[in-house]
Amino acid sequence: MHHNQQMIKNLPGTKLVKSHFLNLTLIGCTFVLFQCHKNNQSAEALAVFDSVPATRVLLPLVSEISGIADSKINPGFLWAHEDSGTPPQLHLIGHDGNVSKQIYLAGISNRDWEDIVLFRGDIYIAETGDNALAFSSYKFYKFPEPAAGIDTVATIQTIHFRYPDGPHDAEAFLIDASTRNIYILTKRDNPSKIYRLSYPYNSSNNTVTLVGTLPYSGVVSAASSGDEIIIKTYTNLFYYKQAQNESIERSLQKPFSNMPYMMEPQGEAVSFASNGSGFYTISEKAWASEVKIFYYRRK
Repeated sequence: MHHNQQMIKNLPGTKLVKSHFLNLTLIGCTFVLFQCHKNNQSAEALAVFDSVPATRVLLPLVSEISGIADSKINPGFLWAHEDSGTPPQLHLIGHDGNVSKQIYLAGISNRDWEDIVLFRGDIYIAETGDNALAFSSYKFYKFPEPAAGIDTVATIQTIHFRYPDGPHDAEAFLIDASTRNIYILTKRDNPSKIYRLSYPYNSSNNTVTLVGTLPYSGVVSAASSGDEIIIKTYTNLFYYKQAQNESIERSLQKPFSNMPYMMEPQGEAVSFASNGSGFYTISEKAWASEVKIFYYRRK
């Protein structure tokens, strides 16, 4: 990189401007792709969840949330993490919007955390963001879900992986309930790609396999309940039904429904409620004055 280019890259605010530009571009691409495929879907518009969500303001403010998971051992709370450049910690956030505490994750760093899944009592965090396509390897962090009284998680497993075809930027993943395979959904590929990290995975040397694509791009989060899947872009929520013992890669090739969604400034997180009562979304602060939790109740 030339000296002048390096200076520009390091100017204050450059990351924000670049990110904002890229996000606007992705929103446009997602909208166009969705319009192209919308009329080809056999599923009707989903009427399972409320179209107008309940809203709670996040207090105190957490600016860069990019992943949430509804807690199982701490009912009434969400786990949340922030994006790149923030401390390696989880926020415990009440469904009422009150940020209860932070739990420090020892021995790891936040290069670019992008999504979180709570699966069979363990939390998985995706170290998979790569806006500049600059990295050769990526990670998942795994550890047991902490109780609310814990201040530090000291023992964390790291699962390293590579793509077979070079770097990708990914902000969403799912874990298959029956096989434990991890499915990584890319963001900037057009269309978004689906890669499988097959179980059992080891800590140091895994190569993922390309198993499909989605009929849109710009995926920023995903959630699964075992029989339902939500895929989130900045502008849409796409809903898939998952049959018993059906793999996620197969489910994602089926027709989907466009879900009700109230646009957020930079909504990068979605999670089903752990009790099945609905689902939550939350946004980064971006240009807004506050951050809100949105809860879509199941009808």
